[in-house]
Amino acid sequence: MRQQGGTVRELMHRHLGKLVAGAAVALAGTAALAAVTLPGDAGAAAGGSRAAAAEGPEAGTGQAPRIRPGAVERAPEEGGRGVGRDPLTDDEVARAQDLAAPRTFRGATEDVKGGVGPERLTTDLAEPGPDETGRADPPRRANVSFYDYRSDAYVSKTVNLTTGKVEQTDSRHGVQPPPNRAESETAAGLLIAAPEGAGLRKDYEHATGEKLTGPGQLAVRGFVYRGQAEGPAPERLRACGEHRCVRLFTKVRNGQWIDTRRYVVDLSARTVGRLD
Repeated sequence: MRQQGGTVRELMHRHLGKLVAGAAVALAGTAALAAVTLPGDAGAAAGGSRAAAAEGPEAGTGQAPRIRPGAVERAPEEGGRGVGRDPLTDDEVARAQDLAAPRTFRGATEDVKGGVGPERLTTDLAEPGPDETGRADPPRRANVSFYDYRSDAYVSKTVNLTTGKVEQTDSRHGVQPPPNRAESETAAGLLIAAPEGAGLRKDYEHATGEKLTGPGQLAVRGFVYRGQAEGPAPERLRACGEHRCVRLFTKVRNGQWIDTRRYVVDLSARTVGRLD
């Protein structure tokens, strides 16, 4: 059968020819891009074109060009001090925490496990002051936050890493930021050991065939519970908000979820309550 401009077979050959040509152009473009981004381009260094160097000996033979594997560069070593708005380095984080928690402060505070020193929560880069914006090398500051279980206080400090001085300290009660990992795992341990944790222990044994003895057997995520600020609270949980209280999402490691959302662990009093 013949159509205007040639037979169906001729039209198909023309169409396929365009597709093949388009694919060749796309491959050539890919090769050129690879040549630009990959290191060690010997052909280009010798004066040849980048596309030719990337295509290799197959160029002109009708075969698909061969793409050389890329080289992974090693990450640059992290310096002891960041510059400008660079994230805090590990050295800066450690120094900020040491400056914010001197020996006298540590001796007067307590962490989630009852140890000496406050519970460390966050250490973040602080914003520069209004008069420092635009300076070539503004002071580097860090905001360091803690929870003191001895006084049930949220403590935040601003440390000037350039001068080594604590510039601001704020201590407040009734402020409950998200719990850290140690707090979530401590809450899980208290729930597992409590009579209220019987259902959790039973469900874990049913799922795994093993007894649940500690939080290391679970994947745990904690959320703050603020007591009556969130609605009517049972008598046993009315101190939450002033106390450090946590609800838990628990999961068998590499396994199924176990619903523990109705239980609240009061980390300050080290007790467990249940929401109605």
